[in-house]
Amino acid sequence: MLNRRGFLGAAVMTPLLAACSSNAPQPAQKVGTNTKTGLQAALPTYVPSSAVKPDIPSVAGQAGAATDPAFLAYPANRVATVQGVPGKGGSYTAVTPLWGTVPPQGNSFYEAMNKALGASFTMKPADGNNYVTIIPTMTAAKKLPDWIQLPSWWNSNFNVGGLVGTQLADLTPYLAGDKIKKYPNLAALPTAAWQAGAWGDKLFGIPSSASSFVVHGCVFYRRDILEAKGITADQVKSADDLMNLGKELTDAKGGVWAFDDLWTYTFPAWDIPNVWTVQDGKLVHKYELPQFSEALDWHYRVAQAGYIHPDAIAGQNANAGTRFYAGKALIGGGGTGAWNLGDHESGVAADPNYRRGALNYFSHDGKSPARMFMGEAARIISYLNINLKPAQIEECLAIANYLAAPYGSAEYTMVNFGVEGTHFTMKDGVPTATADGKKFVQATTFPFLAAPASVISNPGADQVTKDYAAWQAANINALYKPVFLNMNVSLPTSLATAAAAQAVEDAIKDCYHGKKKVAEVQAAIATWKSSGGGDRLKQWMTENVLNKYGTGQ
Repeated sequence: MLNRRGFLGAAVMTPLLAACSSNAPQPAQKVGTNTKTGLQAALPTYVPSSAVKPDIPSVAGQAGAATDPAFLAYPANRVATVQGVPGKGGSYTAVTPLWGTVPPQGNSFYEAMNKALGASFTMKPADGNNYVTIIPTMTAAKKLPDWIQLPSWWNSNFNVGGLVGTQLADLTPYLAGDKIKKYPNLAALPTAAWQAGAWGDKLFGIPSSASSFVVHGCVFYRRDILEAKGITADQVKSADDLMNLGKELTDAKGGVWAFDDLWTYTFPAWDIPNVWTVQDGKLVHKYELPQFSEALDWHYRVAQAGYIHPDAIAGQNANAGTRFYAGKALIGGGGTGAWNLGDHESGVAADPNYRRGALNYFSHDGKSPARMFMGEAARIISYLNINLKPAQIEECLAIANYLAAPYGSAEYTMVNFGVEGTHFTMKDGVPTATADGKKFVQATTFPFLAAPASVISNPGADQVTKDYAAWQAANINALYKPVFLNMNVSLPTSLATAAAAQAVEDAIKDCYHGKKKVAEVQAAIATWKSSGGGDRLKQWMTENVLNKYGTGQ
C-alpha cells in the first residue's frame, strides 16, 4: 500500500519463537495452539474481489502463495464498494501504534471519517516506540479500548494468548465460513491472514495487513551498475556464483565492496528453515542441521576474503542505505518493503542511473530447487473488546468492511488520503496531500483497524512496480510453508531466553563477519543445547505442539 509499505516491509517477518520476550506477563492459562482441522470450521470463506482491476494481476504459486497485484497508476475511476454508511451511530474508542506525529483530536479528517463511517470514533494513536510497554499497562488494568491494534511480533509481550476470550472478543460466530460474505471486502482478504489472528481454533483478530507473498527478505543489488558490467541476476544460480561476484566486484582501494551483510537473507539457500523442521517425524532446530555449519563456513570465507564493506563488519547498519545509494556496497540483503517509491527517489537523488534489483532465490549448489520459507500472511492485527454487545460487534465489522475496501476504491481513497480538495488533490493522477492532509491524515490510524490486501504501487515510478512484480512472479514457486506457521504457539516465559538463543546469535554474527570460526559457533550451540535451554525448548515444542497439533502444514 502506498503509505505503509515501507513500514510493513521492515517488520515483515520474525521467526516464530525468537520474538518471545522474557518480560511478557505470565497468564494463569493461555488459549491453545491452532490445529489444522479445527481451523477449518472457524476460518472465513475466501471470496476474491473484482471491484478494482490491477494492471498486473496476481500470480498463484504453491502452498497458498500468490504475488501481490500491481498498479501502474492510481485507479481513475474510484469505484464505491459499500452502499451508504456502514455504521449505525455508535461511539467507539480505538488505539493504534503510530510512528509519527499524532494528529490533534477533532480535526477535519477525523470528522470526515466519522461522517463516512456513520459512527463516532475517538482515535487515540499511541507512540509506536513505546507501544510494547503501553499496552500491558492497559490490559493489567482491564481498560482496553473498544478496538485495538496488536502487532503480532509483540504477541508474547502483550500476552495475546491470555487476552483472547478474556478481554478480546471471539469473532468466530460472526465471520466463520460463509458468514463473512456479509462483509465482501473482508471476505477478499486471504485465508492465511485470518489464521494469524486465530487462537485455539477460534477467530479473534482482523487483519490490518495481508499478503500472500510474505517472505524473509531477499538479496538486493545495484541493477544499474551490475548490468553496465554485463552482469544479470539470472547468472547467480549458486553460492559459488555469488562468491565469484564478490571477487569480481570488490575494489577496496577504489572504495567499493561487493557485499553488505548477507547472512540473514542468504542462509535459506542451504535449505535451512526459519527455526524448525521435521525429519523422520522428529523435530529438528535449524542449529542442528549439518547444512547450517556449511552455510556459516561459506559466509565466514566471504568475510575473510574481504568482500564485505568494512562498515557492515563494524555493525554500522544504519548507514547501509547510504552505502547502497553511493555504490560503495553493491549487493546486500534486506526486507522487500525497501523496494518502493521512496527508495527510488532517494537512489536517483544520489545517482540518476539508480535502479534496485533483487537476485532470484537460488540453492547453494545450483542444482537443488530454490526454497524460501513464507512468513505470516498478516502481522498487523486488530481486536475488538469482549465487552462490546453483539450489535456493536456487528457494527464494527461493517465498519471494518469499509476500511478494507480495495486499493483505489472510493473508500480506500477516503481512508488513506481524506477528502479531495481538503486533504488531497490529484496531481499527475496521484492523490497528493495538501497542507491539511499532511497535518491531519495518518495512514496508520484507521488502516491499522482494518485494511485491504497489499498491492504493489509506486505512482510516478512504473519501473519500480514492474521490477518488483516481475521478481515476485519469478520467485513464487520457491516459496514453501514452514512448520508451525500461523499456529500462534504460546511459549512459556521460562523458555523465552532459550528461544532467543542470544549467545548463539551473537556468535553467528561474529562468524559471518569473519571474527569467529565455525567451530566456535558450534561450541556455542552445544552450550545452548545442554545448559542454555535448547534441549528443553525442543522437548517442550515436541510434546506440546508437534505431538498434539502436528506441523500445521
